Amino acid sequence: MTHLNDQILMACLLEATAAKPGNVHPTASFSDMTYSDLVRSARAVSGILAETGHCGIGPTVLAAVKATASVTSSNTNLGIILLLAPLAAIPNGTSLQEGISDVLERLDSHDTECVYNAIRIARPGGLGTSDEHDVADRPDVSLMIAMESAAHRDAVAAAYHDHFKQVLKWSHTGLAGGESFVTNWEQQVVGLALKIQAECPDTLIARKCGTATAVESSRRAQEVLDSGWPDGHDAGMALLKFDDWLRADQHRRNPGTTADLVTAALFAALREKRIVAPPLDSLPLT
Repeated sequence: MTHLNDQILMACLLEATAAKPGNVHPTASFSDMTYSDLVRSARAVSGILAETGHCGIGPTVLAAVKATASVTSSNTNLGIILLLAPLAAIPNGTSLQEGISDVLERLDSHDTECVYNAIRIARPGGLGTSDEHDVADRPDVSLMIAMESAAHRDAVAAAYHDHFKQVLKWSHTGLAGGESFVTNWEQQVVGLALKIQAECPDTLIARKCGTATAVESSRRAQEVLDSGWPDGHDAGMALLKFDDWLRADQHRRNPGTTADLVTAALFAALREKRIVAPPLDSLPLT
């Protein structure tokens, strides 16, 4: 898999298809979101994101959010778009780690304006207001300054703030890589989601349910890992209990930001050819 569009699409589809605890997947829906919404969204934005290097981060984010809104009424992928756009803008032949700073340092207030417009269109859950650089206002700062101001409350903004250092680390340490990914990709994606949530309390959960609930979700994710997941005797039951707990509050505990970070980590692994993706026709796409 070498074409950028294909890598972006595959990262989105693998994240959407894996039965990650608390998220939408082929056998688990929310009242306002289904697996089909995720698939349509992935197809709508992959080609747009592949052109980020030519079109710029902000305009690409806005175009991708508008494309998503044309195929679903749900906010299926704002965080994914925000995370993948800078990574997709890195020139082919340049490593993500080496290229990301140059991409981010070129961001300006026009990028901020486009991103703010995209956020207003997507209407992410639990957004609230901010005393500084609120998305309801006309921005007068670069996107990096805006992201820095939000980094303490949003893991997507934090990824910009640390130049994707943690995302790239998860991509390297959370996936076994190589040909093995083809045969147990879902297990690896679920494991990556557990690792990320255990280490980083989900900021969507924090915004909607409070910090204490987000920290509790991290503790429970770590419990699943400590059970010996995926091979431990009690690991399967531990995962099911965690999934039930996340879904028990009318999906307000949906670890949506974790899912966004998983997608970015998967894309990084595909972009750097550290994993071999399964055939597209092996996924239960609808």
